[in-house]
Amino acid sequence: MEENDMQPTDNTPEESGSPANEGLSFDNRIPLEGLKNAVTDIKNELGKVIIGQENFIELLIVSLLVDGHVLIEGVPGIAKTITAKLFAKTLKTGFSRIQFTPDLMPSDILGTSIFNVKSSEFEFKKGPIFSNIVLIDEINRAPAKTQAAMFETMEERQVTMDGTTYPMDAPFMVLATQNPIEQEGTYALPEAQLDRFLFKIKVDYPSVEEEVRIIQTHHERKGENPKAQIRDVLSPVQLADFRTKIQNIVVEEKIIRYIADIITKTRNHPHLYLGGSPRASIATLNAAKAFAAINGRDFVIPEDIKKALVPVLNHRVILTPEREMEGMTTESVVGMITESVEIPR
Repeated sequence: MEENDMQPTDNTPEESGSPANEGLSFDNRIPLEGLKNAVTDIKNELGKVIIGQENFIELLIVSLLVDGHVLIEGVPGIAKTITAKLFAKTLKTGFSRIQFTPDLMPSDILGTSIFNVKSSEFEFKKGPIFSNIVLIDEINRAPAKTQAAMFETMEERQVTMDGTTYPMDAPFMVLATQNPIEQEGTYALPEAQLDRFLFKIKVDYPSVEEEVRIIQTHHERKGENPKAQIRDVLSPVQLADFRTKIQNIVVEEKIIRYIADIITKTRNHPHLYLGGSPRASIATLNAAKAFAAINGRDFVIPEDIKKALVPVLNHRVILTPEREMEGMTTESVVGMITESVEIPR
């Protein structure tokens, strides 16, 4: 598509062979150089330890920039947890990890009131959810009551205990992992609760070449803790500034219509039992603005929308039983819908 159709000013970029116009030089109305440099620094730091998984890492960064939570799905041993831990290490913020188990109670994650003998009053002792980056391992192993307590905190950014509200410190981001293979002793997350996550990221096995590099780098570390190689590069103040810049990214009406057309088609597609909600449309818009910003553009193009659609809709649309039995995936159906909608010019 023509880039000069998408940018509503006279300072229009020349047409480029790359859809995302990466590396293109033009005048931005929003200064994005600092944001681009910070994103590059985070990727470089994680690249010291994490081999491959570039898309996974970029989606984590995008979610952080738009104040979203992430559900990470993949088989054991493919660096879901270590990537999340090292990602948190690149930020100058607090970090906590909670291992979900079938006997976990809401008070184990939110905190509880304890009687203080000296003051003769109950005092609230905050639980591990009170941090900035919270990693929840195997989120589907906790019972529904515990899941519900945590999802309320994710949505409202606060915990209410004994009539008192305790706000979460910013930034607050939940990274939750789940294993799609071993389902014994797990509790499926309801669709209404899944909707609280901005993205569902499916992490695949590495290629043979990446596996060789994984083994090689592990050998070369000679037992050194991977976290020792990662430095923090982004502060909460910088993050807040970047989030403000992203909110001001330009989105033309034709792009908003493009999002609405795609999400609406998921609701009446014959291969889908459940389509995307308006929250999916908003999540797509927010993610697309972040994709534009990290590529150095202060305006959204259709390619940004396409990059956001699959992780946004992965957990929000449900295949019909017939299509699921045939082995069809949500990714393939989202691709079909995207191809059927005319790209705005």
